[in-house]
Amino acid sequence: MKPRTGLFAAALILLTGPTVAEVYRNVDANGNVTFSDEPSKGSEAVEVKPVTTVTLPKPQNVRETDKLREEVKREGSVYESVGFAYPENNQAFHSGSGDIQFEVQSTPGLQSGHKYEVTLDGQPVGQTTSGSVSVRNVFRGTHDARVHIVDENGVQVKTGPAISFTVHRPSVAN
Repeated sequence: MKPRTGLFAAALILLTGPTVAEVYRNVDANGNVTFSDEPSKGSEAVEVKPVTTVTLPKPQNVRETDKLREEVKREGSVYESVGFAYPENNQAFHSGSGDIQFEVQSTPGLQSGHKYEVTLDGQPVGQTTSGSVSVRNVFRGTHDARVHIVDENGVQVKTGPAISFTVHRPSVAN
């Protein structure tokens, strides 16, 4: 490859890399709220939080069940325990917005390439290496949650005990 072509390709990659777009909120005279990627008179910038992603197992890894079971058993045996630091089992708390900050931990800490995965009512809601997963707008009522440790292929190698908690939120009618 020619040096000039390489420099051009590198510049193109840098220019097309990830971009951070601003989001603007505007309320008109009638109280209608609109969002846009372009600022307008009277608009205010809105902080947009990162999107929660979950890594699913690759199909070829799931098909090789015997090999996968042995690997999961070996990787999972590294951990003595995994569980929630917050919320506690059978805890009830108020959350006006329904936002919950799950705090998880394991003994020993995460191995390289592993992540914590939190499931809420059987559905994955987030993964992290930091031990903290935020979930927005959880409905009022009682919920079940679990924490798993997943490897770099998205395969669960260790699962903690299930917990149950209750979210109290204000009623729309009140």
